[in-house]
Amino acid sequence: MELEDIVEVLKNDPEKVIPELLEDVRKQYGEVPYIMNFMKDLPEIFIPKTIYDNSIMREFKNLDPETVELISIGVASALRCGHCLKMHIRIAKRKGIPKEKIFSAIMIGASLSNAAVLAESTRALASEFPGDEKGSEENEHCCDPDCEVCNIAGANIK
Repeated sequence: MELEDIVEVLKNDPEKVIPELLEDVRKQYGEVPYIMNFMKDLPEIFIPKTIYDNSIMREFKNLDPETVELISIGVASALRCGHCLKMHIRIAKRKGIPKEKIFSAIMIGASLSNAAVLAESTRALASEFPGDEKGSEENEHCCDPDCEVCNIAGANIK
């Protein structure tokens, strides 16, 4: 449902927008996600969240629907959200995305999840053993000890 359509429905009858939004989601995905069914009785939360999600998941002009689903699958995999993962796999299957592409998205998510665990864990380990030589090469790439970007990236481990 386009933003203009939602605005028009809200002007006329805000209670009417929820069934219309749910039907629009059902048409797009072939099902209504559990979260949306759960929140449908809370219009003050449901309507803005649905508009927000719609603008991200379906209104991007630079990403095609297949790419959006594959990203969703990879992220759900990395976050270990089984419910999201199963739903987005079903949606991808309905869209005709081959099993091999879906598995590739899962593997990318799994790889990033693994990297995140290792990055956080090795930095925690290095912070408890400050005299150890491991990680010293990384510090050489730091531009400034107070650089926020280097601190976020972990380049300023001491």
